[in-house]
Amino acid sequence: MDDLLSDHRLNCLAGARVLVTGGGGLVGSRIVRLLTALGADPVVLDRLDAYPHPVRGVFGLEGAEVVLGDVREAATVRSLVAGADYVIHAAAYADVAACTRRPEAAFAANVAGTQTVLQEVAAASSVRRLVFISSASVYGDGPDQAGGPVEFSEDQPTQPISVYANSKLWGEHQVRLLLAGSGSEYTVLRYFSVYGDPQVPKPGSHSWMVACLAMRAHLGLPMQLHGGGYQVRDMVHVDDIAGATVLALVAQAAAGETINVGTGIATSVRQIAERIAAHYPAACLVNTPRPDGDPMGGYAATTRSRDLLGWRPRIAVNEGVDRYVSWLQANPHVIPEWMRAEASAAA
Repeated sequence: MDDLLSDHRLNCLAGARVLVTGGGGLVGSRIVRLLTALGADPVVLDRLDAYPHPVRGVFGLEGAEVVLGDVREAATVRSLVAGADYVIHAAAYADVAACTRRPEAAFAANVAGTQTVLQEVAAASSVRRLVFISSASVYGDGPDQAGGPVEFSEDQPTQPISVYANSKLWGEHQVRLLLAGSGSEYTVLRYFSVYGDPQVPKPGSHSWMVACLAMRAHLGLPMQLHGGGYQVRDMVHVDDIAGATVLALVAQAAAGETINVGTGIATSVRQIAERIAAHYPAACLVNTPRPDGDPMGGYAATTRSRDLLGWRPRIAVNEGVDRYVSWLQANPHVIPEWMRAEASAAA
């Protein structure tokens, strides 16, 4: 974080009011923490229902104004946008498996909620730039992967294979339609696989693999490798994600652009599991079926993030995974009850 605090481009954020929708989650709270350190005035709009209460307490939103509300509430969004210099729209129903099970919930949050935010930003006069948080899932499986992991570049065709990815791609298009030519600039960021403490998995989800695999190993449960764990992911630590997002608020060259936020390195799910298992000698890896909507994955083309944001990731995946395991071992109370119940039933 020290290098960001000394980045002169971020000086303009001192005293700026920044609305962060979804600011109570893993990524949002890390963004808020960084904004606070930069002297900005962050405002969080969040329903605070994505994680159970004991988990929410470890995210930390000190220094921010927190408004309990929904991005679909036009009056609430309007009142917060009216005084904002910048907006980061991170609120979303962000679980691929849950979106598949409940497409109506994905539509409500990711489509209707995004539309409300964009309408209010387009109508406001104060917002200098909106940063829309999208996902690498919009690429789907990409081209044939017979030759190895695929590099995903921002200019290639998008091929979403899940409800979640579809909703995010719609949001990207709507950002351009509503904000192009308005008084507010925009930047679209496509996050690759975000991980890092204090991430906690949700029941029935195949996302958040580092958290899920580490907690299962900690409890002595088999570490499940969906599809054998041969899918690849570009793993980006949440601290690096927060830095890229804040830079996207102010980087002049990023206006009107779509930018990958990834490391440019492909790591298989199996490699992640094996790294975690090294901390737990009794860990057991088992192969399970690959869920619907779970892409084979790829890695980010990073030219735009370097050239347009001046951003490079700082935390290598092995270091980040080791950090997460160390944090979990120091804070085992964060393991959710549903996972503990599974471990008790298996004992």
